Amino acid sequence: MAESSDEVAVLVQRVVKDITNAFRRNPHIDEIGLIPCPEARYNRSPIVLVENKLGVESWCVKFLLPYVHNKLLLYRMRKQWLNKEELIDVTCTLLLLNPDFTTAWNVRKELILSDTLNPIKDLHLGKLALTKFPKSPETWIHRRWVLQQLIQETSLPSFVTKGNLGTIPAERTQQLIQEEMEVCGEAAGRYPSNYNAWSHRIWVLQHLAKLDIKILLDELSSTKHWASVHVSDHSGFHYRQFLIKSLINQTVIDGSVLEQNSLRSEPSLVLSKDEAAASLTEEPRINLPHLLEEEVEFTTDLIDTYPGHETLWCHRRHVFYLQHHLNGRFPLGRAQLSPADSPMGASSDSHLPPAVPHTSQAMEVDGLNDCSKQGYSQETKRLKRTPVPDSIGLEMEHRFIDQVLSTCRNVEQARFANAYRKWLVTLSQ
Repeated sequence: MAESSDEVAVLVQRVVKDITNAFRRNPHIDEIGLIPCPEARYNRSPIVLVENKLGVESWCVKFLLPYVHNKLLLYRMRKQWLNKEELIDVTCTLLLLNPDFTTAWNVRKELILSDTLNPIKDLHLGKLALTKFPKSPETWIHRRWVLQQLIQETSLPSFVTKGNLGTIPAERTQQLIQEEMEVCGEAAGRYPSNYNAWSHRIWVLQHLAKLDIKILLDELSSTKHWASVHVSDHSGFHYRQFLIKSLINQTVIDGSVLEQNSLRSEPSLVLSKDEAAASLTEEPRINLPHLLEEEVEFTTDLIDTYPGHETLWCHRRHVFYLQHHLNGRFPLGRAQLSPADSPMGASSDSHLPPAVPHTSQAMEVDGLNDCSKQGYSQETKRLKRTPVPDSIGLEMEHRFIDQVLSTCRNVEQARFANAYRKWLVTLSQ
């Protein structure tokens, strides 16, 4: 075992070199991890590469991490010189062991801005760090910074929109969006209630996908199975709430028609394939009432199957709130939300979703927006706060609660059902 500072320096330099060589031999490494090993039993490298998995024997971490940490700090204080290749290797090793070290990410930002480091490599490094530290906030922050740099490049314009049918840039952007969704999904699966991962996913939808309706619908469909097997993960259900609210807002912004499809036996959420192929530049038409009804049915099945999970009741409350809002404010089925309701109406730098619905803006009743034309009474304030009650929807919800209370044997389930009933009562007051 190395004991002197010189021996430690030689050991660490060899380990750093082994890590660099591992990435050169296999650029498709997709996971890192520590191999429990209290001490060095064999005279061999502590870096183990098996297929696409990179392992580091734990005994060397106590030597490796302090050494590269101090070396980088000395460089930042201009007490020690490191060339660009050494900086890349040292920061890579340091961030794989401690991805929340902001200084290392800042050094790599400087290397990217100087065209010394390919930003795509930093996305790959961040992806590897998230396999070991899936909630690392500094990693997610740096990842968004790198994506912003890619967006600003002329070779990667914003996501294709109406009238802008660039093929190659759009394909590259779509691939980037898909990769980010996979990274977020893996991180969310490795750490429960990973708010950082879901917030990053929302940021990608806002800044890369530009809240494209088709992508929003695909995300709503693809996360349904994930939500059904993570019934206590509020962050995942909050993401679905964001998708639904964005679909409501984008339906109005993009001029899409909210169809009731009352004469159809099986209403659809989007146009048929033949209709979509006839007009590539048109956005999909969304049947929002049917979409909300499907989400309510989805929560009904989950509540019946997995009793006693507060997350499911909170999600049902939010979905019914949106449904109640549409039914109360738009009796003819036409959504007319103001631009202020759109997530894009907020600051472009904000990547986190709103914590609560924008009730002060979204709940204004048609005809009451101009206070100079009508008196501003207490009744007007109440109407702006909540939509007109939907007696049919409320009656169905009360029946659902009665059914749950009559059959459940779970104390928590009964408590959540009663709390939901009290909340429903407040809507009709």
